Amino acid sequence: MLSTNDQNEILRRRTFAIISHPDAGKTTLTEKLLLYGGAIHVAGAVKSNKIRKTATSDWMEIEKQRGISVATSVMGFDYDGYHINILDTPGHQDFAEDTFRTLTAVDSVIIVIDSAKGVETQTRRLMEVCRMRKTPVMVFMNKMDREGKDPFDLMDDVESELGIRVTPVTWANGQGLKFESVFSLNHRPDTLSDKLKADMELIDGVYPAFDREEYLRGDLAPVFYGSAYKTVGVQELLDFFVMNAPSPRGVEAQERRVEPMEDAFTGFCFKIHANMDPNHRSCIAFFKICSGKFLRNTYYKHVREDRLMRFSAPTCFMAQKKETVDEAYAGDIVGLPDTGNFKIGDTLTAGENLHFKGLPSFSPEMFKYIENADPMKQKQLDKGVRQLMDEGVAQLFISQLNGRKIIGTVGQLQFEVIQYRLEHEYQAKCRWEPMTMYKACWIECDPESGNEGKEELDTFKKRKAQYMAFDKEERDVFMADSAYVLNMAQNDYKHLRFHFTSEF
Repeated sequence: MLSTNDQNEILRRRTFAIISHPDAGKTTLTEKLLLYGGAIHVAGAVKSNKIRKTATSDWMEIEKQRGISVATSVMGFDYDGYHINILDTPGHQDFAEDTFRTLTAVDSVIIVIDSAKGVETQTRRLMEVCRMRKTPVMVFMNKMDREGKDPFDLMDDVESELGIRVTPVTWANGQGLKFESVFSLNHRPDTLSDKLKADMELIDGVYPAFDREEYLRGDLAPVFYGSAYKTVGVQELLDFFVMNAPSPRGVEAQERRVEPMEDAFTGFCFKIHANMDPNHRSCIAFFKICSGKFLRNTYYKHVREDRLMRFSAPTCFMAQKKETVDEAYAGDIVGLPDTGNFKIGDTLTAGENLHFKGLPSFSPEMFKYIENADPMKQKQLDKGVRQLMDEGVAQLFISQLNGRKIIGTVGQLQFEVIQYRLEHEYQAKCRWEPMTMYKACWIECDPESGNEGKEELDTFKKRKAQYMAFDKEERDVFMADSAYVLNMAQNDYKHLRFHFTSEF
């Protein structure tokens, strides 16, 4: 049984993601939270998408150059008796899949909104994932030091666009050039301007009081105002967050629900980062601990491979600074050195066979052939492509007709990132060749169709030979070149199943 001390360690965990549309100030807010936690002492100044001092959470070289986050960073620190794990996600839509998977590893979310722009596209998509998982959310209205939308309009925007009821917890004293401070609505200043008095009357008349149970159910979002850049309103958010955000929550596995206070350790891999330390060409598998306590040098069961493994150098993170940990608890994120043993979605347990749900690869929307631009570096290219594909940000398909390698992504930026990382991390050069492709879908015959289904699958593969590929698990993938062709195939082959995510 977990000791009282171990149970208290789990209860003091707060693991959350910060999500936003690009350029809403998410990375700046992350920096300021780290400052309050004493985890860093100088914040990187992120200004006009150019980085003067590189932001702590944006540690990949390409991120430093372009001033955007393209990989999820994990940062842990202690604050006011709580242990906080922040997952800072990519804002750019081309990396949404990385963010979707990250949301499976957190217990709550802070949404950052640019007060000048209100709710934007990427925020809507990410909120859909939160709603699907009933993840509690808090909202930080950032950049109040700039001219922007009226604070009430911003809350209306959140309610109508994100489909969640809101209640303000702090309020801004002024906006734009007149922005001075924020104050808690529970501790209002004695003297208020006529404008603020009118605001308070409206708030009291329209918005519900904060109800923690409603928040934990994902039905009510507390709202905060401030400026991350000027470090105004950040501490109020952090203090409220640690008091009210959930400690680790139960996680659904296919077999049963796993609760954090269970004695036995369980965890799943939600992310793999290739080449985290370029000097050692090492990969790190990020594991979310779902239950119990993880111990270094202890044997755990790798469920998919049905074998025992132990880890002598598990790490926790402060951006790219890693330190070896002897133990970690439910709610924590640990990094395990990976030499090709792990895939996204893999489970480690103390012995039980469990499979955690909700970590699919989605069908890509853009496709290009990848070709070697330097014949002397074929080995480096193959290794780099293999490791980068294991991260799950892009997908590799191999033509069954001629063996050509095809990379599928959800956005153009990913091709640039892959090319850059191959050259700078693996010393391999690639070039892209265009291809016309509508959709990649995984195909199989209906399990109940028997020999008829197998024959239909064989016929389909012969007729569509030039459009057939394998994924990296050697499963059959149909590369449809138009919506019409895909619809015809679905209509003509009644015993085949066409899947648009890899989880089926």
